[in-house]
Amino acid sequence: MEWDTECQEAFDKIKRYLENPPVLVPAALGRPLILYLTVLEECMGYMLGKKFTECEKRYLALERTCCALVWAAKRLRSYMLSHTTWLVAKNDPVKYIFEKPALTRRIARWQMALSEYDILYVNQTAIKGSALADQLAYHPLPNAQPWNHEFPDEHLMVAAANKAQRDDEWTMWFDGASNIVGNGVGVVLISPSDQCFPFAAKLGFDCTNNMAEYEACTMGLLMALDHQVKKLRVFGDSALVIYQLRGEWETRDTKLIPYYDYAKEIISAFEAITFCHIPCEENQTADTLATLSAMVQVRQQSQTAYCQCLTRGTVEPNAEPWYSDIKRYLEKGEYLDKAFENRKRTLRRFASGFLLSETILYKRSTDMTLLQCVDGQEAEQIMEEVHEGIFGTHVNGNALAHKILRVGYYWTQMEADCYQHVRKCAKCQIHANRLNAAPSTLHNLTAPWPFSMWGIDVIGPIEPKASNRHIFILVAIDYFTKWVEAASYPSVTRSTVVRFIKKDIICRYGLPAYIITDNDTNLNNKMMIELCEQFRIFHHNSTPYRPKMNEVVEAANKNLKKIIQKMVVTYKDWHEILPYALRGYRTSVRTSTRATPYSLVYGTEAILPIEVEIPSLRVLAEVELDEAEWVQQRLDQLNLIEEKRLTALCHGQLYQQRIKRAFDKKVKPRVFQKGDMVLKKVLPNIKDQRGKWAPNYKGPYVVKQAFSGGALILTNAEGQDLKYLVNVDSVRMFYP
Repeated sequence: MEWDTECQEAFDKIKRYLENPPVLVPAALGRPLILYLTVLEECMGYMLGKKFTECEKRYLALERTCCALVWAAKRLRSYMLSHTTWLVAKNDPVKYIFEKPALTRRIARWQMALSEYDILYVNQTAIKGSALADQLAYHPLPNAQPWNHEFPDEHLMVAAANKAQRDDEWTMWFDGASNIVGNGVGVVLISPSDQCFPFAAKLGFDCTNNMAEYEACTMGLLMALDHQVKKLRVFGDSALVIYQLRGEWETRDTKLIPYYDYAKEIISAFEAITFCHIPCEENQTADTLATLSAMVQVRQQSQTAYCQCLTRGTVEPNAEPWYSDIKRYLEKGEYLDKAFENRKRTLRRFASGFLLSETILYKRSTDMTLLQCVDGQEAEQIMEEVHEGIFGTHVNGNALAHKILRVGYYWTQMEADCYQHVRKCAKCQIHANRLNAAPSTLHNLTAPWPFSMWGIDVIGPIEPKASNRHIFILVAIDYFTKWVEAASYPSVTRSTVVRFIKKDIICRYGLPAYIITDNDTNLNNKMMIELCEQFRIFHHNSTPYRPKMNEVVEAANKNLKKIIQKMVVTYKDWHEILPYALRGYRTSVRTSTRATPYSLVYGTEAILPIEVEIPSLRVLAEVELDEAEWVQQRLDQLNLIEEKRLTALCHGQLYQQRIKRAFDKKVKPRVFQKGDMVLKKVLPNIKDQRGKWAPNYKGPYVVKQAFSGGALILTNAEGQDLKYLVNVDSVRMFYP
């Protein structure tokens, strides 16, 4: 090949291009930025190359593209915030992130990171546009150090000249925290000599975040007064509290007005005080104290709060009664000052139903009897006397209101007040009828495979005793096949239970994964714990006096008792009938599985005694088989047993769904949350000297934790947790 004129011109063109590099200019507003993104299995490139970490290499191809886009957006944030970005890549990560129906933690984090950018995906039409990104992706820097993309001192929010601090001026930082764990406050007080006085407290009452901020501020001001501070400079990250105490914002929230008034009263004790608002990043010490104090669990509050928000307003001694306007109009013909004509007309129409006799106001009823009008304190006294006085019958709210009307008293909102009074009556709550409606939907329990989950229970004591002095039957049932094992004993001790599990369950059917029992001491003891630890078996207990928690074994107990009841002859030979009852149970088709437990365990149906006396078709067919053919047929049955078990599992799940649909139709939801006060049903085994007059509920208790399945952890008045979990159908709301 010869060097001709065309080659020389091309060479000169390349030299001129290299001698005149492009000049970088600011991006023009209104013009989009084009981002070329190349993602490989182990690295990526856009304007820089980066290797994926070991964890990121295991992402899907589309997820690696999303990860690369987020990494690039963080480093080009200052450019992408003010411009529309055209993304050129092989895959569309924007559609994957923002249109995915179910978000995982990683994808949700990416979605939040990209939500502030205007990114538009563009299909790649030519390869030459992404040549630079491809080059960077295929040749990443080995052992590349992370690029510090942040500007120097980027975290600074404000830069201002610091004024010289006075020798006698103190500094205070405050912060309040209110979250699902609890409420807390944190204060840091610093003297002119840089001596630090931290303070933290947990609030024992529910409050909003703004209330917690006011609590922190007022506690900090009181702390400063205790140190005899005269000049104070206060810093906080709550703009609402700072600007309200400055007087720049108006306080309208009724919950914050008591805090504002109290804080202003404290502020008047200082000679000079200044409030400054700072960002959260500069208030980390007080914020940490507040967060930690909110997470601390304490038994009781050591000091009562000075600001309280009452759920029910108290009547002031000098407050006017509700009928003061009506009485003034009937007595003097006067209206309220600056009352509108519409309000005057309403007052005249309303006053036509009242009568003033000297100083007593009466209400005309529909039968033209006069009802004396009473104020709030008198109404409360009347409701207490009529409802729970010496002649009180603790009637319901509607009956209480009608009874007061018959006595001859009246006030507005009488029926609503009567309902509230009856609702909060302690005796009416503990003697209320038991709530039998289901408060939550049914939760089914399914065993994954045969002999993996067993339920154990005890039947007895049985009267009359058997001829061998046995009075108990220990029953175990497999949740999958409904196979039952049972044995009779004179007494069911802890050693008896352990021996039964080893002999009749483990040695016959292998190690189970779960064993479910009730809370009897013979089923829950040290020997049982050692057995479960030795064979790595999970032991679960059902809720006391709640047979629904272990309904499978309870149903087996009921069926066994019915079978034995119909088979016994002398009523003392039931221990001899027990093996025959077990065989009858095992060879009967169960409704839930549509198969016999015997067939699910052994793969074939058991031969009944009648089939030997009167040979059935299958008995005659098996008699004609030789030994080899019979063995092969038996092996074929064992090979097909898995299919039969899977079919039984499907039937069981469909059966549980039918039961759940029928059960859920009768549900009347009752939802409890953390901190609610509840009453608990009195268990039938608790002996009470009051006998027939004993209450149906006891308490109150406080809900410490509520689970989604309907279980509750309750705490008594002393702050101690109850030993067992309680289901929501055993409690009802308590109204103090």
